[in-house]
Amino acid sequence: MSIILRLDRVMADRKISLNELSERVGVSNVNLSKLKTGKVSAIRFSTLNAICKALKCQPGDILEFTDDEE
Repeated sequence: MSIILRLDRVMADRKISLNELSERVGVSNVNLSKLKTGKVSAIRFSTLNAICKALKCQPGDILEFTDDEE
């Protein structure tokens, strides 16, 4: 099983830059960049909450589950 991060897609849909999202969420550009590229193994609920609030989206818009067994 895999969780795929779709933050880049949601940011593009909302036309928001990494710098702007970083300021709104209060998370460094480096950490958001890692989230955007999927190079993280965990995310805090407080960070996910702040991202969803800033982007006016649901967690399911950012996170996607895929079953590797298929």
